[in-house]
Amino acid sequence: MSFKRMFWPLGCLLAVLLSGPAGAAGQGRPAAPPRYDESLYPPWSHGANDPALRQGLGFTVPEVDDMPDFHGSLDRPRLVLFVGGNYYFAMAPLVRAFEARHPRLRGRIFYVTIPPGLLIKAMQLGNTFTSGNLTFTVAPDVYAAGLKKVREQIAAGRLVAPAVPYVTNDLTIMVPAGNPAHIRGLADLGKPGVRLVMPNPAWEGVARQIEMALTRTGGTALAHTVYVSKVASGETILTHIHHRQTPLLLMQGLADAGVTWKSEAIFQEQAGHPLSHIDIPARHNATAVYAAAVVRGAPHPRAARAWIEFLRSPQALRIFERYGFKPWTK
Repeated sequence: MSFKRMFWPLGCLLAVLLSGPAGAAGQGRPAAPPRYDESLYPPWSHGANDPALRQGLGFTVPEVDDMPDFHGSLDRPRLVLFVGGNYYFAMAPLVRAFEARHPRLRGRIFYVTIPPGLLIKAMQLGNTFTSGNLTFTVAPDVYAAGLKKVREQIAAGRLVAPAVPYVTNDLTIMVPAGNPAHIRGLADLGKPGVRLVMPNPAWEGVARQIEMALTRTGGTALAHTVYVSKVASGETILTHIHHRQTPLLLMQGLADAGVTWKSEAIFQEQAGHPLSHIDIPARHNATAVYAAAVVRGAPHPRAARAWIEFLRSPQALRIFERYGFKPWTK
């Protein structure tokens, strides 16, 4: 057999392959790129929660280039807030109201809204963050989280007393709109086949309150089922950034329910997302008290004290109340 006759079939095969999709693309019919649903993937604010006055080139692509928990400009900020992410949705109106009182700080506030334990970890690592290929360092002036966590950090010497409490929050069960799994209460979370997305106890303080609520409802057996057995079986997903992942996974159909703070569920419903919530009876529920304190060695202590004072003002409390928070009382 000649060399030409031996390789002719291979040449025909290549010609057929090249005349397929690639050839079609060359004829003016390129493959359609993926279309991201911007109502599904954060950031859900579409840039409205960035307090920087000059935002420059817009480069936000949902699910690709996206940093929804870092707000503002790193160019010489005059107030830096490390805020436990439980009320990230309230921060934008709070910052706007505060800037109206303190015009010199307008456009010069930078804030981070991730779980309190991760904020502490960043502080231990020199106030440094890495997201994708971006690494930056920014020193905080204020740390805000649950009252217990703030007091712990004062005792550790990382914060300066006093711890200033301002609002409280209760738990709820977030579910997709229509509640397809027919969740009626915490006890249903232990049922086989019910897929959960739950805060990770490793760094999210809310997990401690959730375990308390589960124990009050169904004893230690229910808490063990949700946080041990179902984690092992894959029916419970533990989150990394609780306040973003829970609604996202529910809207994607990857979970049937997740316990969150009630304020988060109210925000999601106000935003028009296909989510709802199931109330937890007071006898089973847990309440968090939010507090803030000045960071030791804060670069801007005067602005830090002004922010903490503002958090207890009637104006700030009205903003919190939009999302179901209640003013703290002794």
